[in-house]
Amino acid sequence: MPLKHFNSGDIASMEQRYRASFINSLGGFKSAVMVGTINSTANTNLTIFNSLFHIGANPPLCGLIFRPDTVFRHTLENIMETGEYTINHFNQTIYQQAHQTSARYERSVSEFEATGLSPEFHDLLKAPYVQQSHLKFGMRMEERIDLKINGTILMIGRIAETFVPEECIGQDGFVDIEKAGTVTVSGLDSYHTTRKLSRLSYAKPDRPPELLK
Repeated sequence: MPLKHFNSGDIASMEQRYRASFINSLGGFKSAVMVGTINSTANTNLTIFNSLFHIGANPPLCGLIFRPDTVFRHTLENIMETGEYTINHFNQTIYQQAHQTSARYERSVSEFEATGLSPEFHDLLKAPYVQQSHLKFGMRMEERIDLKINGTILMIGRIAETFVPEECIGQDGFVDIEKAGTVTVSGLDSYHTTRKLSRLSYAKPDRPPELLK
């Protein structure tokens, strides 16, 4: 198919929302998760993110990118206050509710209640999980890094606990999120299910990859 060329000037001159949609789409499919938090007065909050990424396995760390805190960011405020949050995958059954959590509700309104999702609490962390989520894990804040380049915030957290369907965990530790029904996202609002092609063996320079079961 023919390719259309855009230079930096073309991108800078795009209408703001058009540019946001265009640039957000370029990175391909991304993790789509809901982040659950609670503040010191027990007000719960739930918000969708498409910026979750793996940082390391030992210690187990993940990063999230927050928009600049030039306006109220309830999720960010709650994490800074309590140091805890949860990451919740979502599936086809609840993806529309997950999307709705991005609406700018007032501080006094819980997105759980507004969207019909159910908060679920466990002993280790005070932050709420999403009961309808098939795969979820709890986080403790480790480091906040304010990025000077555009005012966004990198939040690094350590995985404190996980809840994973047993049938989705392979003998080598691989978690089959497709089997768990996890939905992914491209751009800001396009949701997708996935179909695995295959797993491949560890790449080595002296041999081609092998298909793994």
